[in-house]
Amino acid sequence: MNSLRSKYKSLLLLAFVSSLFVPLLVHAQQKPLPLDEVRMFTEALDRIRMSYVEEIDDKTLLENAIRGMLAGLDPHSAYVDGSDLGALQETTTGEFGGLGIEVGREDGYIKVISPIDDTPADRAGIQAGDLIIQIDGKPLREMQPEEAAGLMRGEPGTAVTITVARDGVEPFDLTIVREVIAIASVRSRILEPGYAYVRISQFRVNTGGELEEEIENLYADNNDLKGMIVDLRNNPGGVLQASVKVVDAFLNQGRIVYTEGRLEGRDMSFSANRRTVAPEVPLVVLINNGSASASEIVAGALQDHGRAIIMGTRSFGKGSVQTVLPLDEERAIKLTTSLYFTPNGRSIQAQGIVPDIAVGDAFVTRRSRNVSQFNEADLPGRLDNANSDKEARDQNDMTEALISAEEVLVTDYPLNEALNVLKGINAFRPPEAGTSGTFAQRND
Repeated sequence: MNSLRSKYKSLLLLAFVSSLFVPLLVHAQQKPLPLDEVRMFTEALDRIRMSYVEEIDDKTLLENAIRGMLAGLDPHSAYVDGSDLGALQETTTGEFGGLGIEVGREDGYIKVISPIDDTPADRAGIQAGDLIIQIDGKPLREMQPEEAAGLMRGEPGTAVTITVARDGVEPFDLTIVREVIAIASVRSRILEPGYAYVRISQFRVNTGGELEEEIENLYADNNDLKGMIVDLRNNPGGVLQASVKVVDAFLNQGRIVYTEGRLEGRDMSFSANRRTVAPEVPLVVLINNGSASASEIVAGALQDHGRAIIMGTRSFGKGSVQTVLPLDEERAIKLTTSLYFTPNGRSIQAQGIVPDIAVGDAFVTRRSRNVSQFNEADLPGRLDNANSDKEARDQNDMTEALISAEEVLVTDYPLNEALNVLKGINAFRPPEAGTSGTFAQRND
């Protein structure tokens, strides 16, 4: 009797599983499902139900089967439900309680794509490329990124301990207190008169509007902008349309990005419009290994159009687009549906954006002066400078140089180099020449 009941349930499961795929097959015009494999699936399902050490309900088994299907595709496709779905929506639109880390998956572990600026994770020293191997003592081997992110989220003020593996050091623990992560995606400041710095930490729905507002304020407060640095380092990406609007702030024509997928008629293409807030200012874009997805769209588009010089290190290489496909009100699948390409047809997937000028992280220090070195001003009987009535050089300078220790001059070396490049562009340009929207043209 039990055997008959089991076979009857298996046939029902077979019919149920087959029905799940019928709409997809009709829509995608694919071949019929292989019945032998479907039978194997239902047989495995039935044996798990009958023989697993603990009783487990069919709903849990089927949801786990969906998770497994998606996990076997690529690191960015996933099944999301309940709190995970809410967290996905919060990340792109609002605030949430957590540590402020964008994560992916690598070799079965959770990999940090980048920490978000001025969040608990950022202040604790989490770095792009770190592997999180445990959360509160729970091993994360083969855990999905969404599940790991759920463990790191929680009530603000509560603590979580994560175990981090980093190249060159032994695994170590960090105890971090959760906070409300209110993402300020764009901020700006003047580095030196005429040179602006704009930091984009993440691409949210309203990031493009925030950038335009920041640039307009910069122009209002500084009549003569000679150059601008856009910092996309450790920016994990976000909303595709937000990256398009960011590029549109610097271009007044041409394609920005396009996507290609399997579904006919679903490919997208985005182009710049004539309204732009900064069409001519010389531009340098900073990237690094933590710059992913939408950040790479921005860097790739500006690079292809010769609109900006890209500096830093090779970017992360996430060139795929994920679409959230609802299954019902509380469950959805986040599925990789297409790849995106730069205006010149480059795919970034697993390759990344290669900077025009490679600049790694470094500290720049001043060395004490060598006592054997001297110049004209040190010679006895020298002639004084004709442009000054006073001594051209303070004798105390030598003593200070001899006794001072190494002094850190530049803590953000790539930023300093980007500023120097902009100064060089302005120094090279003849005074009568106007600025050009294609100052960074390349010979490909």
